[in-house]
Amino acid sequence: MTLEEFLAHWNDASPCMEVKTSGSTGVPKRIYIEKVRMRASARMTCDFLNLHKGDTALLCMPLDFIAGKMMVVRALERGLELLSVEPSSHPLSKASMAGIGNPPCIDFAAMVPLQVWNTLQVPEERKALCRIRHLIIGGGAISQALEQELRTLPINVWSSYGMTETLSHIALRRITEECYTPLPGITVSQDQDGCLIIDAPHLCSETLFTNDIAHFTDDNRFQIIGRRDNTVCSGGIKIQIEEVEAWLHSIGHDDVMVTYRDDKALGQALVYLTTTEIDMDTLRQNAVKNRYWLPRHIIKVTSLPLTPTGKPDRGKARDMAKGG
Repeated sequence: MTLEEFLAHWNDASPCMEVKTSGSTGVPKRIYIEKVRMRASARMTCDFLNLHKGDTALLCMPLDFIAGKMMVVRALERGLELLSVEPSSHPLSKASMAGIGNPPCIDFAAMVPLQVWNTLQVPEERKALCRIRHLIIGGGAISQALEQELRTLPINVWSSYGMTETLSHIALRRITEECYTPLPGITVSQDQDGCLIIDAPHLCSETLFTNDIAHFTDDNRFQIIGRRDNTVCSGGIKIQIEEVEAWLHSIGHDDVMVTYRDDKALGQALVYLTTTEIDMDTLRQNAVKNRYWLPRHIIKVTSLPLTPTGKPDRGKARDMAKGG
């Protein structure tokens, strides 16, 4: 979808817009969202980040998905100057920025982790990133290596929590902190399994019951530990896939995705999909306290399965584990 096509849909008589979900936990689907709720979400974000009329906002993500759409709505709702570049893995490259004149600073931008990581690898693009006042990162997990590097930057970097159904994010976390802060007007709680419940009447007509396992602080901020449907029960031991992946990243194994397959003895057995070689002796040395996180199977793949928005494709990973 082009910006012109989006604006045509936005300005038509329909009260709703069609949006694609990312498909990170299943087949992508199309849903319809009320424009009045999109405006409410835009105001929440702009108020939280103290954005004002005339501030600049960079659009560098596809308009097929909610993240790109909401960047445009925020600009329209708050009177921001929208700078639009072609979505790419290097949004701040000279080629990408040529059409907007390489502005000296940008007040607000949103990117996915891959875009940020690629940008940091090129010195000129890194300098451009450091001229962004507020950078929101969403659409996937931020690796420990990326987070550590982002903490050294002289800008405001935020990790976002949300989903298509909540019109992008409902909470933000400074990259230097561990917990998410809900936006004003958002109430969060937990169900009996520790999964996050979201009450956002301005954004959603119904309370949302998520599969995201959360830990809360005393001031009602929260951390996301992983997804309930990413919990593996192996030999009676519950293992959270995201925790295993975070551990692997912390010891230098970034090109690994954790999944599982059925196992006659264990019920479910951990499987590592990897694009590189993994030394089991090194893993065992690092897994003294977490021996249940060691894999029963390691499958070498040419690339890790990702959704169109760059999130882990857990369904495809499980299919690959079955056939490996």
